[in-house]
Amino acid sequence: MSLMAKRSRLRAAAVGLAISLCLPALSASADEAFITDQNANAVSVLDLAAHKLVATIAVDGKPAGIAMAPDGSAAYVTSPEGPYVTVIDTATRKIRSKIAVGKDPLGIAVDPSGRFLYVADFDTPHVYKVDIKAGQVVGQAQVGAAPCGVAITPDGKVIAVADRDDDQITILDAQSLKEIAAVKTGEHPFGLTIDAEGKRAYAADVKSNTVTVIDLAARKVIATVQTGLRPYVVAVNKTQGFVTDEYAGTVTVFDISTFKPVTKINVGDYPEGIEFSPDGTQFYVANWFSDDVWAIDTATLKVIAKMSVADGPRSFGTFIRKTP
Repeated sequence: MSLMAKRSRLRAAAVGLAISLCLPALSASADEAFITDQNANAVSVLDLAAHKLVATIAVDGKPAGIAMAPDGSAAYVTSPEGPYVTVIDTATRKIRSKIAVGKDPLGIAVDPSGRFLYVADFDTPHVYKVDIKAGQVVGQAQVGAAPCGVAITPDGKVIAVADRDDDQITILDAQSLKEIAAVKTGEHPFGLTIDAEGKRAYAADVKSNTVTVIDLAARKVIATVQTGLRPYVVAVNKTQGFVTDEYAGTVTVFDISTFKPVTKINVGDYPEGIEFSPDGTQFYVANWFSDDVWAIDTATLKVIAKMSVADGPRSFGTFIRKTP
């Protein structure tokens, strides 16, 4: 039984009605969030201007991870109990294809060119390189035990993978998939992000209640940030970092120059996925156990809206679509 299957049994997840497409294909005019609802076997689509649910797409296999195509045309969703990646056309809300990947695909990232996916297989443990157009795996790299989060530098040259059970991140060359380095972190790193400059990686260390900050060029730890209980995912902008503290029901905010905590924001129950709006003025938090997504103002840190979704929202990865 996979980790995701075990965790989903922590809560009742009966979905009485078949989930289907709620709306026909529309020409969206607002930015959107595509939220993986693990227990409901669905992806909820949120209009982020209206702050409301506009579609629900059936996706089997307990969907958890997600990566948005650079041009917003597709969402790539991992199903740990598939095991496959589902390719969703974001405009029509229809499934284009399913790509078989590994045994327990979880973390996922798409390269800046939009040509390749990199998928962490929690069970094997490998990272698979997927050619999106061909719809198949074209390479693989062995990494540490229980790989979770995957992130790519903005130039597409370097991949970082959070190896949960080895308490490390593995740094890979994207082209050759050869290991560049393995850097120790806190206990059980899960979510992983790389800053916009491609200089630092931030790993959320679930068991040690920290974020480990890694200089990618020097391949060493440069800071450790204290967080709330069970940090899961990190998002950073030019001045601050934001960490979802799953067991605490908070987001820890820290200064990325001093690495000191600034404040904590109360959010929903078991927050997981977190991402900024395209213009950076808001960020969105998917709350796994309260079945909602919160919109928060980045400057004031005030809650703007709460949007209900289907059962078990996670959105582990990049889930915001900037529309034309």
